[in-house]
Amino acid sequence: MEENRIVLITGAKGGLGSFVTEAFLAAGDTVIGTSKSIRTSDFANPRFVAMAADLTDAASTRQLVDSVMQRFQRIDVLVHVMGGFSGGKPVEETDDATWDRMMNLNLRSGFHILRAVIPAMRAAGSGRIVAIASRAAVEPAAGIAAYGASKAALVSLIKSAALENKDRGITVNAILPGTMNTDANRKADPAADFSRWAPPEHVADLAVFLSSEAASQITGAAIPVYGKEA
Repeated sequence: MEENRIVLITGAKGGLGSFVTEAFLAAGDTVIGTSKSIRTSDFANPRFVAMAADLTDAASTRQLVDSVMQRFQRIDVLVHVMGGFSGGKPVEETDDATWDRMMNLNLRSGFHILRAVIPAMRAAGSGRIVAIASRAAVEPAAGIAAYGASKAALVSLIKSAALENKDRGITVNAILPGTMNTDANRKADPAADFSRWAPPEHVADLAVFLSSEAASQITGAAIPVYGKEA
């Protein structure tokens, strides 16, 4: 794998984001990690750089990408991990705040970061984009309509971006994790059989693979990682 790539990871210190960040650092890459609150000291690695941004805000997102470009002159890989979950109610009981939160965290943030990063990748004639969607994007479940719809729309956005940018050697793919074995999910469902959940390190490893030269012919894919719950 090519070393010392410039990798931008959104949601870099979250339940999954921490695994993704560590995986790219282990691969020898320079990682710019972003979230609303992040510090370079969050990861004890000289190749980790923290840049805080609010990706639900277009101006903040553009400022982030401008700062990365000014410092590193390129973005080789974008891994969009940022997202959130709200649910538990049927469609008719879902309030505006829940709907808007899911669309902002899971869809608008993806739109903003893709719109900001793609021009630099097109100018370079290469790039890798990986977005973390969800099993719920393709298998809706009761009680999580806003979440499922936001992730389904993210997958559609990713597939459109793949079609629009294959002429410039840019691959754009999505990963569809099932329930992941993270601290937050274990606390939310302490009676579950965690061994059946998808290990977050496997999702992170797939993100690294999709960013590699070996995956240069894969674009527009939505790849399931469901663990033993498949």
